[in-house]
Amino acid sequence: MKWPRVPRRTFLRMGGVVLALPMLEAMAPLGRANQSQRPVKRFVCLTNNYGVYPQAFFPDPRHTGAGYTMPETLAPLEPHRSNITLFSHLDHGNTGGHQGVPVLLSGVRPVNAAAYPEGNISVDQKIAEWVGAEVRFPALTLHVNEANLVSFTRTGVQVPSIDLRQLYRALFIDEPTAKKATAKQHMQRHRSILDVVREEADSLSKRLGKQDQRKFAEYLDSVRSLEKKIGLQQPWVDKPKPSPRGAEPAAGRGTVADMEAMIELIALAIQTDSTRAVTLAAGFANGDFGLGGSYHGFSHHGQREKEVAALKLIERGQIARMARLIELLKAQADPLSGGTLLDHTAILFGCGMATGEHSTRNLPLILAGGGFRHGEHQVFPDDPSRRVPAANLLLSILRNHGLELDRFGTSTGTLTGLETKA
Repeated sequence: MKWPRVPRRTFLRMGGVVLALPMLEAMAPLGRANQSQRPVKRFVCLTNNYGVYPQAFFPDPRHTGAGYTMPETLAPLEPHRSNITLFSHLDHGNTGGHQGVPVLLSGVRPVNAAAYPEGNISVDQKIAEWVGAEVRFPALTLHVNEANLVSFTRTGVQVPSIDLRQLYRALFIDEPTAKKATAKQHMQRHRSILDVVREEADSLSKRLGKQDQRKFAEYLDSVRSLEKKIGLQQPWVDKPKPSPRGAEPAAGRGTVADMEAMIELIALAIQTDSTRAVTLAAGFANGDFGLGGSYHGFSHHGQREKEVAALKLIERGQIARMARLIELLKAQADPLSGGTLLDHTAILFGCGMATGEHSTRNLPLILAGGGFRHGEHQVFPDDPSRRVPAANLLLSILRNHGLELDRFGTSTGTLTGLETKA
């Protein structure tokens, strides 16, 4: 018997109460069960701004493939060994210490963006452009006690991030009716202004020389892009959000508890199909793990025993949160694509600066889930003349996501050896 399809955005309405239903198999688009169609993909990046203590993070480079010993910092990932791939000797070829931090998800330094067709757009924002209005939040940019510096639009604008409480409200709390009406008025006003700009632009363009016409055409492209974004946002204003899961969290203090709560909200955002791309920058709160001092201070450890021990505790805590996200997504069936949510969610842990001592060589990078074949430590050439750009990993993630690209940022191709499951 063929059961009737149920619209994805289905709600129960009674007595003035609106209750959003969870994702059900009957809500999957027609034909989604057909394996010839691409599954719905998601992407999550977990990062920090200080890199790692490499001696406790990287496996022995002589131990490649599946036969590596799990390093001390990565011990929380041991139960998920078959779901992760570790990489050695990938980087973006940058120098400049902290200037490498914003380059993580593009491979392109902001100052060099003009030399690339898509500037320094980051992986999450590239996915957001591709997803469009399929979900309420094409991408979410988040932080816990650390500035999120890795998300950039194609025009080079750094995307502002939100904290734990703001994420909860964005996901689950509907705006008051009056505020929705104001939002719609603002959108309509912007569209009216854009209509006028477009009409004036057409008239002005005819009076310009060829060089000016090219520059003006680029400007008009940005206007059309803004107009499109406003049009895509408008239908979501009146659509109820999923029902709240638990009480609203207190104002964040950047603690481990906040980080744990943030990871659970990310899992819920994916489970409710509220977003398809997430970046989270996480830091360290003074007092966590019984430590006193600054994360930045610990990162400049100078091989001093006390600072190194503190740094390893902090970084192991960050990896434990990655392990928790893997666990949560592995436990949830994916009603849109079959399998589990982890099967269709690529989780990248990485840093644009390799160590707190300002090295940008050999970036700490771990990939989990997403439909890739995992379970190995992949070691690439350490020789600078034969280096493999980390942007090849980014391109592999985007192609796995469904984007048909030949290049992304500073990539030279997809990453050899990173295969997807049949």
